[in-house]
Amino acid sequence: MSRTTRRNRRGDTPPPRTGSSETETLREFLDYLRTSIAAKVEGAPEPQVRTAAVPSGTNLLGLLNHLTFVERSIFLGDDVTDWQATFQAAPADSAADVVARYRETVERANDVLDGCTDLGAPVPRPRPGRPAPSIRWALTHMIEETGRHAGHADILRELIDGTTGR
Repeated sequence: MSRTTRRNRRGDTPPPRTGSSETETLREFLDYLRTSIAAKVEGAPEPQVRTAAVPSGTNLLGLLNHLTFVERSIFLGDDVTDWQATFQAAPADSAADVVARYRETVERANDVLDGCTDLGAPVPRPRPGRPAPSIRWALTHMIEETGRHAGHADILRELIDGTTGR
């Protein structure tokens, strides 16, 4: 292992040890993944944070920008017409801007979820013209979506500066 890689390694944060309810378990795992991916983007250097490291064009900043739109769509009812475009942050957006926007969206989504006591109930703010999924489905989907992209972000951040860990 190179000296740079060792120096940039972060301690690995274990998954949450949640308590008694299904709701608590789902929410804590989602928040764990949300924190993990935001940490991958936070402090990543420009221009590498927005530079594609793989042939698909995927970049670290774009992943977090995309997840912001997914959170808004699923929990806040925003309509997204071009999902592919969400994988690119605006040129004027810094990593700090995208992280702040993501965290603000997560707070708003959590405010909505705080009022949901029945996992079988529909999401309170469905997308226009579409049937509302259950809260259970929405949480499970966001865990899958965030976990998938957090894995991509792990690899991209390590390629950028050797930083590893959750």
